[in-house]
Amino acid sequence: MANKKQKNDIGKLSFEQAIKELTNIVGRIEQGQIPLQDSLKQYERGMALIKHCRGILEKAEKRIEKISEPDEKSQKRTDSE
Repeated sequence: MANKKQKNDIGKLSFEQAIKELTNIVGRIEQGQIPLQDSLKQYERGMALIKHCRGILEKAEKRIEKISEPDEKSQKRTDSE
């Protein structure tokens, strides 16, 4: 149940918020500021944050491709004329 709640919390984060949290997690783990068990939990959260960020980036890429399509079609027509 807690894992599902954690994923829902991550799903509400913006790209920038997720990156900031991920940076904080990496810093704490690298500095050894947290015990091993907590490091593993933070690592799992970090992986979920990465997955969330990748999803956001994929959506943005598809949106850009969709926006660019009309320009590409008109460019092809201009080139062939």
